[in-house]
Amino acid sequence: MAQVELILLQRVEKLGQMGEVVKVKPGYARNFLLPQAKAVRATKHNRERFERERVQLEAQNIKRRGEAERLAERVHGLSVVLIRQASDAGSLYGSVTARDIADGCIDGGLTIERNQVLLDTPIKTLGLATVRVALHPEVVMNVTVNVARSAEEAEKQARGEALTRDEDEYEMETFEEDAETAETD
Repeated sequence: MAQVELILLQRVEKLGQMGEVVKVKPGYARNFLLPQAKAVRATKHNRERFERERVQLEAQNIKRRGEAERLAERVHGLSVVLIRQASDAGSLYGSVTARDIADGCIDGGLTIERNQVLLDTPIKTLGLATVRVALHPEVVMNVTVNVARSAEEAEKQARGEALTRDEDEYEMETFEEDAETAETD
């Protein structure tokens, strides 16, 4: 299949920097890069227009990147607590998605869209997870996501306390309870 030549209007992760001419598959261009205004087709007219507007586009990019860096410094170390139902083993009934994390960040004072949350796979267990959030194509920050059954459990997780009992503790407690029951009978 033939590839399409595009001029990138902003940095695209794993593809290139602003101003580079890249070759991509037609579907990637048609369905992602072109509709989101991350690139334009590399025609003669667009190349000339890009060169005329290059300084202006780079200045806008630097300004937006500076704003994103200041925002990242202001909310550095952001931790989001999400309360979910889970089994005794710690598996969630469902999963935590990019939308859930974006909503939690908004509650925490960081206004972002769900497409800015760079979540490789959905979170399916209780505990702490570090998730990347792209404030700008060149500025990425980490957000700690604390998934727990209750607010008290989330506080314990944040302090680093173990929440799940191991099998030996459970068996010992069961043995002690059985012994107490046998004594009273």
